[in-house]
Formats: sequence, structure tokens, C-alpha cells
Amino acid sequence: MTAHPLRLDHLVVSARTLDEGTQYVADLLGAKPAGGGAHPSMRTHNRLLNLWGGAYLEVIAIDPQADAAGKTPDAAPRPRLFALDDPATRARLESGPYLSHWVVRVDRPKHLPTWQAQYPARIPPIVPLTRGDFAWGLSVPEDGAFPAWQGAGDGVLPSLIQWDTARHPSAVLPDSGVALKSLKGLHPQADTVAAQLQWLGAAHLIQVQATDGAPALIAEFETPGGLRTLK
Repeated sequence: MTAHPLRLDHLVVSARTLDEGTQYVADLLGAKPAGGGAHPSMRTHNRLLNLWGGAYLEVIAIDPQADAAGKTPDAAPRPRLFALDDPATRARLESGPYLSHWVVRVDRPKHLPTWQAQYPARIPPIVPLTRGDFAWGLSVPEDGAFPAWQGAGDGVLPSLIQWDTARHPSAVLPDSGVALKSLKGLHPQADTVAAQLQWLGAAHLIQVQATDGAPALIAEFETPGGLRTLK
């Protein structure tokens, strides 16, 4: 397990379109995501909502304006992150946006690429990404799926991020008045998920429960309008 407990970096709401996801969050939390931009190499774009405590909520969708910038050296498009190219994900998004994933921050002096190289079976490859003035490394499986351990993941296990720029996105986002109160993960292989979270140093950030149904994330927020639940 890492000697340095990880911190919540951001929550991810996947959407069919950016406008649809933005409105979904605004209606639910009473604050509208703004800012953000494009991820050229992933052919996605996003909008962000500041959360109290140095974290944020990201609404992400496929960028319809993206071009060949996302191609790999063999000219084949790289799979988009957070399983956005998965037919199952696309089918689910037809029913509306949802809380699909979460990302935890690896602070220095721990070096995320070195940590990944030491434990390639536990941590997916680290992909360098940029958006405007921001640069970071993110753990992204080569097939674009969610991180998994021993076959368990499905968005309930987090991606890892390390920022390569001094500023964090939350530092430049307007105050939203929204704070994350709790994060819960439901998974049929709850024990496996919990073991990997403990190894990562992220078990303190989420409550994991067993379920007979599909894996899911549930986040509860304190907002100016009272408690709100996002799932």
C-alpha cells in the first residue's frame, strides 16, 4: 500500500453531450458547471464544477469537433477514457447522464509513472494529457476501460492522477457552494474492490458495499438548497 494516503481529485459525470450533462448537474445540485475545455488526444471535452476542499466535479462527453489529433502512431484512434467508446456505456447514456467514475490525486514526492512501473498489474499505464494551460498524467487502461483489479472495477475503483502544473483546476473555478458529503460504491465483488482501495491508500475516501445488482457510485452533496444525491 502507498505510504501516502491519496486525496480525492474529482468526480466524473459521463454524458451523451456536454450540454446534457451540464444541465443534469445544474438541475440536481443548483450550480452550473462551467469552464473546462477539450482533451485533444482523447477526443473528449468537459465542464467543471468546484467542490469545497480542493476537488471538483467533471462533466465529460465525446467531443464532436475532435479530429485526427487523437490518433496513435499506427493511425488508429486511441480509445477514449472512462469507457466512453464502450457500446454498453453509450447505451446507458441514452437514458441520461450518470456518476460514472472518480479520480484520486497522487501528490509528490511520490512519482506516479514510477509507481506504475513498479506495479503494472495494479496500476494502468500513465497517459500524459493536457487541456489549455493544465498538464497531468492519468492512469488509463489501453482499451479505455475503467481501472480494474482481479476483474473488478466498473468505475468503482478510481483512476490515479498527478498534476504537472502548479495550479489545480479547483483553484481557478468559481465557488459553487457545493461540498461532497459522502461517496459510496456498490459492487458485486466488494471485497476485491476494498482490498485494492486499501492497497492504493484510498479506502478512507469511499464506503464500499456489496450488491447483487450492477456496480454503481452514489455521491451525497451539501448544497445551498440542502442535501442532494448524484448517482
